[in-house]
Amino acid sequence: MALTDMVRYTLGAIFAHRLRSFLTILGIMVGIGAVVLLTSIGEGVRLYVLSEFTQFGTNLVAVVPGKTTTLGISGASISTVRPLSLDDAQALSRLDDIIDVVPVIQGNARIEYAARQRRALVLGVGAGVPEVWKMPVNSGRFLPRDSFTSSRAYAVLGAKMRNELFGDENPLGKRIRIGNDRYRIIGVMAAKGQMLGFDLDDTIFLPIDKAMEMFDRESVMEIDILYEAGASSARMEKNVTRLMIARHGREDFTVITQDKMLEVLDTILNVLTLGVAAIGSISLIVGAVGIVTIMTIAVTERTAEVGLLRALGAKRSHIMYLFLGEAVVLSSIGGVAGIVVTVLQVVLAKLFLPDLPLQIAWYYVGLAFGLAFVIGVVSGILPAMRAAAMHPLEALRTE
Repeated sequence: MALTDMVRYTLGAIFAHRLRSFLTILGIMVGIGAVVLLTSIGEGVRLYVLSEFTQFGTNLVAVVPGKTTTLGISGASISTVRPLSLDDAQALSRLDDIIDVVPVIQGNARIEYAARQRRALVLGVGAGVPEVWKMPVNSGRFLPRDSFTSSRAYAVLGAKMRNELFGDENPLGKRIRIGNDRYRIIGVMAAKGQMLGFDLDDTIFLPIDKAMEMFDRESVMEIDILYEAGASSARMEKNVTRLMIARHGREDFTVITQDKMLEVLDTILNVLTLGVAAIGSISLIVGAVGIVTIMTIAVTERTAEVGLLRALGAKRSHIMYLFLGEAVVLSSIGGVAGIVVTVLQVVLAKLFLPDLPLQIAWYYVGLAFGLAFVIGVVSGILPAMRAAAMHPLEALRTE
């Protein structure tokens, strides 16, 4: 039997049973669509989370107090926490390839202006926030580079805080009360948005030493370090660790590099995408069962037809290829249709709902189509082998 005859015969069998073929294709479409849609959600979430963490830049190192050491005794651990000081921040700023450092503390306080008042997040920071955190100033200027021990009573408002307290009024030069102290506003930050639910615009920035006095703290919560783009993060981590050990006498702190954090996050989120792809593959398994069922019914219905083909000289391999080809064609059409329809849905969703974190994961799209093809082959083998094993006379006798 010529190849063209086999192709024509296979397509003829598919079009001869349109409803059955459509239902088979629909089952594969749903399975492929589920895989593409779920992986698009997983990939979108992955890129969204990574973008949230990289909006402050990637050449960052954070130093936080405390180093946990696990002992050999089960369940026993000791936490050796030693405070980070402003002197530590100043010492770190003198390392090679360091652009700037920002010591940080945070707290919550009542902010008052005229008859308006509200509680909000207060960040005590250094003057390098605009460069280190990639947060530009919209109007005025950021906190000046005063000494950590004698800063002036200045404040900088987040974009939302400015609107809440002043509305259309120009806040620059105005004085506000925070707790028991008064501060003069010298700047307003540009809108930054949210980071994992944390509103960066609904904040007020104060000099680090003033905030430490306000919240009665003797140490900082974190020191963020911005280093040169060409410097190695591993070398920076090593230099920071060496300096802090020399100052503290032991490693009672933790150094976190941005790229390592992103690498761990990326690994976790890739597992998440793989997990949702596995969930979507359940629909493909259902589609495979449908193909096996329909192809088995087709073999039973076309027993006499198989006997006639064998009587006319068709080999067993020809019969097997005919039924196997039919299953592969059905699954391939379903796979292509499922990909096209779902990709179109994702594009439209991104167009009308731009805030929805969706991103087509083309690797998984290709994998899903390959899986649809494999399903066609695997699910068509048993019915095809059954058809090929029929004896011509026994098959004709069923007519």
